[in-house]
Amino acid sequence: MLGLSPPRSWGPFHMVTTDNDANLDYMNTKGEIVRQHYAFLVGDAEFNAIFNRIRERNLRYWADPGQRKPGETNDHDGGRGLYFEDPNGHLLEIITRPYGSSGWNP
Repeated sequence: MLGLSPPRSWGPFHMVTTDNDANLDYMNTKGEIVRQHYAFLVGDAEFNAIFNRIRERNLRYWADPGQRKPGETNDHDGGRGLYFEDPNGHLLEIITRPYGSSGWNP
């Protein structure tokens, strides 16, 4: 969805590397995992590409983490942002401006 390279295996992990060389490590587990929130700072072109993939797959998205504004994006800090769920229910966020960069404070 984020347009990243496919994961590579390392021990029990499947590692996805972001454009800034951060790794997201995934592994199978039998236990229950608490829902998490992951935010990704992306450029405008990346935002458009991700947003297009979200719409092409008819995925639900929201302007807010409370999921009270369905089908909307936000304009916090003069940028654009939205939230969507991964297949396991984790909340993923894409934003084009860093939190608080123009004074926005929830």
